[in-house]
Amino acid sequence: MNGPIRRLALVLLVGLALVLANVTYIQTIAGTGYRDDARNRRVLLSRAAKERGAIVDRAGEVLAASGENPDEQGFLRVYPFGDLFAHPVGVSSLLFGDRSIERAYTTRLRSKQDLTISDMVAALLGRDLRPESLVLTLDAGLQRVADEAIGIQSGAIVALDPQTGAVLAYVSSPSFDPTTLLGPTAGPAGDTLVANPDEPLLDRISSATFAPGSTFKIVTTAAALELDLARPDTAFDNVTALELPGSTSTISNFDGGACGAGATVTLQTAFVRSCNTVFGQLAMDLGAGAMSQQATAFGFGLDIPFEWDVLDSVFPPPSAFENDVPALAQSGIGQRDVQATPLQMVLVVSAIANQGVIMEPYLVAQVLDANGAVVERTAPTEWQRAITPTTAQILSGLMTQVVSSGTGRSASVPGVQVAGKTGTAETGGAPHAWFVGFAPADNPTIALVVIIQNGGSAGDEATGGSVAAPIASRVFAEWLGRNP
Repeated sequence: MNGPIRRLALVLLVGLALVLANVTYIQTIAGTGYRDDARNRRVLLSRAAKERGAIVDRAGEVLAASGENPDEQGFLRVYPFGDLFAHPVGVSSLLFGDRSIERAYTTRLRSKQDLTISDMVAALLGRDLRPESLVLTLDAGLQRVADEAIGIQSGAIVALDPQTGAVLAYVSSPSFDPTTLLGPTAGPAGDTLVANPDEPLLDRISSATFAPGSTFKIVTTAAALELDLARPDTAFDNVTALELPGSTSTISNFDGGACGAGATVTLQTAFVRSCNTVFGQLAMDLGAGAMSQQATAFGFGLDIPFEWDVLDSVFPPPSAFENDVPALAQSGIGQRDVQATPLQMVLVVSAIANQGVIMEPYLVAQVLDANGAVVERTAPTEWQRAITPTTAQILSGLMTQVVSSGTGRSASVPGVQVAGKTGTAETGGAPHAWFVGFAPADNPTIALVVIIQNGGSAGDEATGGSVAAPIASRVFAEWLGRNP
């Protein structure tokens, strides 16, 4: 064989090998993605003909179910509560795909009666091809009260059982009606939702981060207690403005004054009054390594185990503060580059409520077969220890004083001790108003986070104590009234 023919044969062989490799990749690796792509018309027609199992709350209230499709053959998803459960339950839409629980459990919820080879084999083996159903940990009554309390304001409310991690309420506002993403008008409705500047499709609990403001002082205090650098009675200089080393910037308290009367102030008083000067100094005393380590212990920067991916919360690494001590002081009060999801902050307070242990948060309590029998049950699982029981007890006491006599008085519930911490996070515009806490303080059954984005209806005048705390009180009262 002469040279030119040999080179041509080699080129043809290489080309054939590339074609075979590409076909193999498409069939074995990328094939599933093409098959399940929501734009695949065959998939749309197949899914439309399939029944999906019901999704119910902890008391059996139906949150999602399959009904007859009046326009075509097959089934149409029904969401009886409209926009109330849109973010945790999600939507199963032929045009827009699946979201939230509908997506996380789609293979369990969807009928497998496809007449595919695998399904025929399963049928021959006696397996049930009918769809399974889900029992969620959510409480419809609590969800409704939380939704009413937040109203039209942008923000979020998330509540869970700190001893198990079971999510009790999950409200992201504004929300959307998943029913509008079904049927022939789904396209225009979806385009309208995407274009809405208020971002109703955004899950503000797990997919958005905010400056936590003074609620982060819980983490700073925990670091000091864990290292025995400070105790509740430790005294700090009571300055009107904390001068930051190597900078002309200062940190001031909310009212611009000192933290009460006297030349010194205790950590306890500073926590109850939420004094920035003390916590800025405390963060510098602790150092970047200790602050970062404690933030990580609470979950910052870690992948939170949940039914779907959660956006990481951020506390900068120690290297970020090597030549920027002022940034460390500002981070100690939950500002600068510190960012947290509401789900992250509810885990922070749940750790304190649960003697220092963070439980894995979860929404699905049980999976039921087509006959209603339980085939899978979620067992409460410890995620990680954030602090010692002693530190948790001290912080619980401090947070109880915040609600009884400090900035969180509006979160109180008659006849019940509530523990909490307020936050008013600077944003460059109207502040975010936060409240984080749990109740009853001596035997917590609910941990709660409320955030009102950019002050809500109060605008520039918003504070965590005036805006978020009263909302928390309504949610606490609803839960404790039915679960004393």
